[in-house]
Amino acid sequence: MKYPKQMRTYCPFCRKHTIHKVEKVKKRPRSELSQGQRRFRRILKGYRGFPRPNPTGREKPVKKLDLRFVCTVCGKAHTRGKGFRVKKFEMTEE
Repeated sequence: MKYPKQMRTYCPFCRKHTIHKVEKVKKRPRSELSQGQRRFRRILKGYRGFPRPNPTGREKPVKKLDLRFVCTVCGKAHTRGKGFRVKKFEMTEE
């Protein structure tokens, strides 16, 4: 799928249509201080195995893509929708 690097879309902060830069959202590392991660690390200690069933053979063939739109006027970023699945993604100059 080809997607433009810049596009004119609605900015909820400026409350009007402005030009936005489009960028892919990178996956950030999990926070080690969150309650779920602390519980997970505590269960992994010792002689026990993995705390939940290991999902084998259930991986989707296509990853979900998330885009961030950065307004060139106010500099604030926002997302649109929930993201979509696409195998091949390419940013184009238009």
